[in-house]
Amino acid sequence: MQKTLVLAKPDAVQRGLIGELVGRIERRGLKIVGMKMMRVTEELARKHYSAHVDKPFFLGLLKFITSSPIVAIAVEGPNAVELVRNLMGATNPSKAAQGTVRGDLAVQTGPNLIHGSDSEESAAKELALFFGKGEILSYERDIDRWVIES
Repeated sequence: MQKTLVLAKPDAVQRGLIGELVGRIERRGLKIVGMKMMRVTEELARKHYSAHVDKPFFLGLLKFITSSPIVAIAVEGPNAVELVRNLMGATNPSKAAQGTVRGDLAVQTGPNLIHGSDSEESAAKELALFFGKGEILSYERDIDRWVIES
């Protein structure tokens, strides 16, 4: 089973959309295997966004992601990375399809509510940044037989 990281960004927390984001993940049939509210420190932000450190928008991104608590969510399911990416919609909300988080709820590219890992490799690295040992759980759900082919 594939795991991925989802972040409800500061704007999602401030707008009261945590439940909406979790609900969309769960309605899709994906399983929440870890979740916590936290503040992103500058150190964590620099590690998480290391690919963007030299880009002109990085300081704004750093200020935004550390401005308010976020909710880190570990998600599990078949093709979890791709399913979450599709659920999120395009990074630019004006190009995101209706029915996606960003297409329905976001207005701008910066405060676009949600982050999801872009590959299995990124997911493994990002999950390790946001969750410590024992914070991602393994369990069976009764509904899994109705969602996932065995």
